[in-house]
Amino acid sequence: MRALRLIAIGACLAWIVSAPITAGQQPPAPPTPGPEHAVLKMDEGSWDAAVEFMPPGQPPMTSKGIEVNTMGCGGLCLITDFTGEAMPGVTFQGHGVTAWDAVKKKYASSWTDSMSRGLSVGEATWDPAAKRLTGWMEGPDMEGKVTKTRSVVEHKNGTRVFTAYQTGPDGKEATVMRITYTKRK
Repeated sequence: MRALRLIAIGACLAWIVSAPITAGQQPPAPPTPGPEHAVLKMDEGSWDAAVEFMPPGQPPMTSKGIEVNTMGCGGLCLITDFTGEAMPGVTFQGHGVTAWDAVKKKYASSWTDSMSRGLSVGEATWDPAAKRLTGWMEGPDMEGKVTKTRSVVEHKNGTRVFTAYQTGPDGKEATVMRITYTKRK
């Protein structure tokens, strides 16, 4: 893992050094946080999470967790760490990174956790009037099958509600999970 990090850092540095700059020209200024990053900053801090899993044809399962979000990379990304229970007695840990993709004009994210078999990636758009982030995430589930999940995050009065939807074999979309977050003081 350390070797992989060193290779990635080396590749970034090589790209920076090899970028064509003509004599007397200054390199481009590094990005700075803007209004899109303020959306990410809304999630900064520690949150108590009330989790509802809704398996098809079964009663919902509930659990609790704690999510800690920090702004990283000079305020350009949100780093998420979640700990809790997937179900009674089963520890769950998750880690994600979300950043503003200035090229796509969307939020890009990655997620991995102790119940999935790899890395999920996704995109989302922000509706400032509704204070709602709507998007999708795709990656391997607990069995290794690649699934696509639609998600909606709504901000209301110091709470945040994340709802995940998946399309079933019948072609109908169903709610599969809801997490209600309350920000700690």
